[in-house]
Amino acid sequence: MGVKAEIGWTRKMEDGTKVAVCAREHGKRWSFYQQTDRFEKWEPIAKPALDDWLSLLELVERMIPRRRYVPADADQIRRLIREKFPEAKP
Repeated sequence: MGVKAEIGWTRKMEDGTKVAVCAREHGKRWSFYQQTDRFEKWEPIAKPALDDWLSLLELVERMIPRRRYVPADADQIRRLIREKFPEAKP
C-alpha cells in the first residue's frame, strides 16, 4: 500500500449545495466522510456512491507519478469498485 493518508474533494448535491468529501485509508480499507459546512463535524458515509469511489480512484491515479501511491493501490480500488458496483466499468 502507499502512504496512509486522507484524500479530499468537493461535490455538489442535487440541490446545488457543496459537500466536502474525504476518504481515509486504513490498511486495505477505505472509509468515506462528508462535511456540509467547514466547521461541521465530519459524518461517516455508510454506503459511498459510485461517484465517490470514482473520484477517489481518479485522485489516487493522479498521485501515482508523485509517488504518494503505487499502481497497485489504484488496482485495488478498481477491484473494490467492481465488487460493489458490478455494472460499473472503472
